[in-house]
Amino acid sequence: MVPQHSHLNRYLKNVNIITSSGENISFSEGRFVQGNFDILNWVVDSNMTMKSILVGNLLPFGPQKFYLNDSMITWNPLFNQTPRSMCSNPCLPGYRKCLRAGTIPCCFDCVPCNDGEITNSTDMDSCYKCPEDQWPNTKKDACDFKIVSYLSYHEPLGKVLSTVSFLFFDATCIIMTFCIKYRNTKVMKANNQTLSYILLISLKMCFLCTFLFIGHPHKVTCLLRQAVFGITFTLSVSSVLAKTITVLIAFNATRPGSKLGAFLGPRLSINITIGCSFFQILICSLWLGMSPPFPFYNVKDETGTILAICSEGSLVGFYCVLGYMGFLSLVCFILAFLARNLPDIFNEAKFITFSMLVFSSAWISFVPAYLSTKGKHVVAVEIFAILTSGCGLLTCIFIPKCYFVFFRPEISIK
Repeated sequence: MVPQHSHLNRYLKNVNIITSSGENISFSEGRFVQGNFDILNWVVDSNMTMKSILVGNLLPFGPQKFYLNDSMITWNPLFNQTPRSMCSNPCLPGYRKCLRAGTIPCCFDCVPCNDGEITNSTDMDSCYKCPEDQWPNTKKDACDFKIVSYLSYHEPLGKVLSTVSFLFFDATCIIMTFCIKYRNTKVMKANNQTLSYILLISLKMCFLCTFLFIGHPHKVTCLLRQAVFGITFTLSVSSVLAKTITVLIAFNATRPGSKLGAFLGPRLSINITIGCSFFQILICSLWLGMSPPFPFYNVKDETGTILAICSEGSLVGFYCVLGYMGFLSLVCFILAFLARNLPDIFNEAKFITFSMLVFSSAWISFVPAYLSTKGKHVVAVEIFAILTSGCGLLTCIFIPKCYFVFFRPEISIK
């Protein structure tokens, strides 16, 4: 058998042959124009005589143009299988044909498909890419659906973060109940009970907002989670800032000739809290109105995995929310630091200073971690920052109050 008959055609083109029976056989442009052919198998007998066996026909204009009876073909005993007309083995699925330079077209090499590409049949000339939501299997002969990755409640990391959030929420509820029960003690009355309740309620909301970050991202959760987080934490920091300003005014109002006493009262602290929070609400409203967050499927960052994330929409809006919280916490820290040595056993300035240190440290470390991680780890980093900073506010401000009521009751009744 002769490889790829086009080499013969170069010599047979435009040739007309008249057989002994008078039949005209002609070749033109590499095609048989007319003529019927018998396919013969020549066999050499043991007595060295040659005979032909009709094993098939080629009838170009018949209903069955080509017929070959493989069972009638007799091969030389030296062949253990039917000889191949190709000089290369077939390329299996997962490979493509690559022609050898300087050889005839039937000689080729089998080259593995590149990453992200497959072939699903034999002797394919090129590989093709899988759809974006699919990825080649290990053999590169079929496309499998990619794994969708997000921070789930069912995985260990999601379970730990959600459990810790619940525990902190429950702890805040217990402390708030304790503060209400002992509201008539001097410790609880010191430095504006209303602000303490606002701070505790906002911390509850902060711990609960972490559940907007866990689970498969949806349009509603993506839209709400950063805005809810930003507003609730701003409410917390604003109430702490109002507490700090109240401490400074209270101690400076006692100086002779001071007119700061006119500013003392619940109205000032409430106005500070509402005013600072309103500005954050305005930032979030502009962000959500102009370029809001939305669910996004990232198919490029991790091989064989689809990262289901919430795109923040406008990064400028996101960093404005964080920047405003950072500004409030910085102002609060500076004022609390200035008031830390004011004389009074119930002076909260020292505890506010510690709480702002914890709060600022959590969010300063969050920014580089946020920029260097991807996928569900970004969400885990932000939840960790929320829990750490919220826990810092809760423990630094309210645990000392509980300590005085439980272990120093003689002070709280003076």
